[in-house]
Amino acid sequence: MSTLIKKFQQYSEWRSGVVNSLHRYRAWTRAANTTDAVTEQRITHLLEKLTDDKLTIAFVAEFSRGKSELINAIFFADYGQRILPSSAGRTTMCPTELLYDETFPPSIRLLPIETRAESQTTSEYKSQNQVWTVMPLDINSADGMLEAFKQVSMTKKVSAAEANSYGLYHEDDPDASLEVDEYGMVEISQWRHAIINFPHPLLKDGLIIVDTPGLNAIGTEPELTLNLIPNAHAVLFILAADTGVTKSDIDVWRNHIGAGPGRMVILNKIDSMWDELRTEADIESQINSQISSVAHLLSLNENQIYPVSAQKGLVAKIHADAPLLAKSRLPKLERALSDELIPSKQEIIRTQLNKDIHSLLQVQHTILGTRHRGVFEQMAELKGLRGKNKKVIEHMMKRVELEKQEFDQSIMKLQGTRAVFTRLSTEVFTNLGMDMLKEEVRRTRNAMENSTLSTGMVGAVQDFFNRTRRNLILSSQKTSEIFEMMSIMYKKFSTEHGLTLNTPMAFSLDKYRAELDAVEAVFQQQFGVVTLLTTSRVSLMQKFFDSIANRVKQCFLSANRDVESWQKAVMAPLEAQIQEHKLQLKNRMQSIQRINMATDSLEDKIMSFEVMQSEIEGLKNGLAELEAEIMTALSGAHGSISAAA
Repeated sequence: MSTLIKKFQQYSEWRSGVVNSLHRYRAWTRAANTTDAVTEQRITHLLEKLTDDKLTIAFVAEFSRGKSELINAIFFADYGQRILPSSAGRTTMCPTELLYDETFPPSIRLLPIETRAESQTTSEYKSQNQVWTVMPLDINSADGMLEAFKQVSMTKKVSAAEANSYGLYHEDDPDASLEVDEYGMVEISQWRHAIINFPHPLLKDGLIIVDTPGLNAIGTEPELTLNLIPNAHAVLFILAADTGVTKSDIDVWRNHIGAGPGRMVILNKIDSMWDELRTEADIESQINSQISSVAHLLSLNENQIYPVSAQKGLVAKIHADAPLLAKSRLPKLERALSDELIPSKQEIIRTQLNKDIHSLLQVQHTILGTRHRGVFEQMAELKGLRGKNKKVIEHMMKRVELEKQEFDQSIMKLQGTRAVFTRLSTEVFTNLGMDMLKEEVRRTRNAMENSTLSTGMVGAVQDFFNRTRRNLILSSQKTSEIFEMMSIMYKKFSTEHGLTLNTPMAFSLDKYRAELDAVEAVFQQQFGVVTLLTTSRVSLMQKFFDSIANRVKQCFLSANRDVESWQKAVMAPLEAQIQEHKLQLKNRMQSIQRINMATDSLEDKIMSFEVMQSEIEGLKNGLAELEAEIMTALSGAHGSISAAA
């Protein structure tokens, strides 16, 4: 088993450990009666975040560079043969995702190429099951799977006009005539997108593998350019040692991938340099020369280039040939992937969870602290009644009643704050809402359709980004107002009524503004310097805007969910302590009233509060133990992937 597979399995085990500790935490809050609807929702949200966590690795290259073979070698060698088709020429004709979704049976879902004539994106089609062609997958037959997987290489011939309507043929391209046969037909992929639903252990654990068609698809298939590649946690850009770096390779690297975390360059097919007539030193020198050339052309350090032979690595794994596997250099690439990719992914998830879990735990600590303080104060009051006459007891009743009246007045004032909170929340969602975004998309499409100049079309999309960014900024201003208002209210209740309230949790929409900026940057790379758009480029820009609109829609949906969760979370500590304080005031009044009516029950009441105090101490100890367990699970102290070999 490779280091990459081991570490990914350990990463999955880490996630499972955190999930189990959260389930125990939720059970504890229910048993301790310290939960509410908001707490339940926040725990559910955390569990969903962990369950839905995916790790995406995209393989990008020109055709015949060995993408599919590299995927076979890294992930599927245990099947004893190739799973993805790999041969000379083009074997992957459409973007292909390998994943596992338990709501579907093992199958290959294929989106017909004809859908490119419509305005909907691939992402939008994913929820429309009736559009896809579905082929069952026999997971018990490696030969059967290989045969089924060949669907991704299927092609068809259509007229040049039809190919142009799909954005797959451009008459203004100098090489366009080479694509047309003697009958005026153009060969295109039969499918627009493929999803292989395959219960492989790694895919079941959340790995998604993206196999892309040749580089000509980068920039012409918006789903790849705007979604699959930018959102991949790792992008393996594959070159061939026998061909080196081409101009199209350089363009794609600079404009669509680029150096950064999780971006790696693979120099495949080094076995083409293995020559029995050369010494090992000569072969090594030639490989190093290619590495230097690639590093120079792509502006990288030489240690960022990984020379491998995917084909020999696959053969070596199948035949358990350790010397050949070492010579293929595949293990070094797998170690680099596991050392860089998985720990950084784990740290991102851990950081996100830490913030949310600490906020949840703080609410529980506060509730128990308030409960403990209330019991202590009531017990002190009752002990102070020993030997007192009825007048003293009546005086204490009046004092508690006065406290209750003052607290009720503060709650009445809080109603005004709640009204402002509701108004500001509405204003947040007015600017961030899907209706607003839908109108912006419609407005932009109309502007593009009515524009007769290239610059007008580009300007319409640019205006869309500007208006959308402004809506995010306005929403961010409103969340800041909510935060400031709640900070004042927290401080007021802490000062006037002794509630234990820390500063409320802040919130930022900056990550969504950054995401919008990233989408705009991709658009600028594609069309920002265009001064004259041909008919085919106009069609491509329209398809790109469809994908842009869908990407921004997903961004806004996430922002809406986060804002809604934050608004509930920022109110939750105050609401919880108000309810707890009201309950304590009520209990104090009832205790004093009962003692006023029957003084012989005083000692019994004091004893009952001592029992309650002991029970709360037990709950606090239980919470501390749970907190330690969750923190241990988060840190990965048991079986940490960073310590794995």
